[in-house]
Amino acid sequence: MRDINLKATEYFEAVARLGTVTKAAEELAVSPSAVSQQIRHLEAQFGVKLFRRQKQRLLLTADGDRLFQTTAHAFRALRNARSAIGRQRNLRSITLRVSPSFGVRWLGPRIADFARDNPGWNIRVDATPDFSSFETEAVDCDLRYGMGDWAGLTVECVMNDFMLPLCSPDYLRQRQGFLDPARALSGANLIDSVKTLHRWDLWLASNHIDLPDLSYSFCFDRSSMSIEMAKQGGGVALDSAVLCLSELERGELVPFLPTALAIEFPAYWFVCPSRHLNRRIVTRFAKWITKEARVHEGKVRRLLEERGCRILMESDINPAELA
Repeated sequence: MRDINLKATEYFEAVARLGTVTKAAEELAVSPSAVSQQIRHLEAQFGVKLFRRQKQRLLLTADGDRLFQTTAHAFRALRNARSAIGRQRNLRSITLRVSPSFGVRWLGPRIADFARDNPGWNIRVDATPDFSSFETEAVDCDLRYGMGDWAGLTVECVMNDFMLPLCSPDYLRQRQGFLDPARALSGANLIDSVKTLHRWDLWLASNHIDLPDLSYSFCFDRSSMSIEMAKQGGGVALDSAVLCLSELERGELVPFLPTALAIEFPAYWFVCPSRHLNRRIVTRFAKWITKEARVHEGKVRRLLEERGCRILMESDINPAELA
């Protein structure tokens, strides 16, 4: 490579791409004579003509075209590398996508701890129910709520969830006269979180409770709204104990039924293309989120057990009993 005049090659690529010495000189911020001189040096070095003139334009010869194909690819790769390095240097950042309720109620209060442990990094969080298209969007990783069945990606479960009926203490006192769960629920304002993986019909079947006229007083597409409605005494929400652990600890929410059944299932997942794990900050975030989530999951499990709730793994539910 020492015998190749890289400056002359750069000038040649600009002329070949733009079609005139004048335009190339403007782009390179040099004089046209400097560009012409470098082209002559390159032709002398290769011993061939690289251009032929046609009216006001320079057209590539066969040898010139062969050289241009190579140099165009090389300089494009160099420009891309320069841009990537510049972005990494000037915008040391990680971008992640998270479901809205999980982002607001769980990740939001904790992300500052991760930032303190990783100074100098910009952290962007997009709270949206839409999963990332990693091939077309500049997103490093997702924290997804779902079944974990996303092919072609690295998928790691970071936390299980626990679904059970929850309400405010005042609302529970209004319904405590009903010892039979079916009677207690049939007259209650049921709150439906329409995007949760386990809704009322599955929970009722798992508890062998028959509500022939199952209807909902409220339907929300965000767990945060269902939880808030239950906390304000609006009814009974079948929702995530993971997302409302603080309310359960403070006594603002309580299980609606004694010895209530909580369905446990893998719910929250760290998701990204495997190549993204080559970025140190992504690997750090994956380890951090897994550690934090496991601690939180343990707190939820202990609290539910202390309150007398029974916990049933989703995988232990017998589909035949639900039919």
